[in-house]
Amino acid sequence: MTDDSAHESGSSPDAADALRARWSDALVAARGDDATGPDPLPYADNLLARWAEPQRRYHTTAHLTAVLDRIDTLAGHADDPDAVRLAAWFHDAVYRPDRSENEERSAALAERALPEAGVPDAVTAEVARLVRLTVTHDPADGDTNGEVLCDADLAILAAAPKEYAAYAAQVRDEYGFVPDEAFRGGRAAVLRQLLGLPRLFRTPHGFAEWEPRARQNLLTELELLTR
Repeated sequence: MTDDSAHESGSSPDAADALRARWSDALVAARGDDATGPDPLPYADNLLARWAEPQRRYHTTAHLTAVLDRIDTLAGHADDPDAVRLAAWFHDAVYRPDRSENEERSAALAERALPEAGVPDAVTAEVARLVRLTVTHDPADGDTNGEVLCDADLAILAAAPKEYAAYAAQVRDEYGFVPDEAFRGGRAAVLRQLLGLPRLFRTPHGFAEWEPRARQNLLTELELLTR
């Protein structure tokens, strides 16, 4: 990792400390019982600095925290919940709204950082695979790690209406450089693609608890965009 680790995370001290602790727990667990490695905290601070970059409105430390919370809810479904947690940290670590290679660059960052941090090659490869999976949010049947990460990342779609509206506004702000008509058309296409999926959520909990509200939120946003 780079010397960016000294940057401020942009979140409150208590929230940042809580995130650092969650990173440390996941990293140490991923190393394995007998493994050692460097201090986890500089890696956490580097990632927190990335998540606090000024171009972000939705893809912030608040989103990271929410994804980690949802992974905790779904952890019993995953084969390796700590690998999924590490993937959450990296899945939007590189984020430029005007570029299409964010997931690939985020996965490559994981492939560089995790071996240096003492994570075994097999776990590193799984983390990178999971990060790349967030391009499509379409895990294969039986890919329980992928199902947990994708469900956790998409859980915002099932938020209460006011929170969902705030999420939609934040996404629009991130794409402020896109003219309104073009954004509305592109966003509507994304919403239609999501609504066309047989199911948005692949875990049993996600499908039972989040699917109905998420579909209603998507339909409402699509209606507002296409009036």
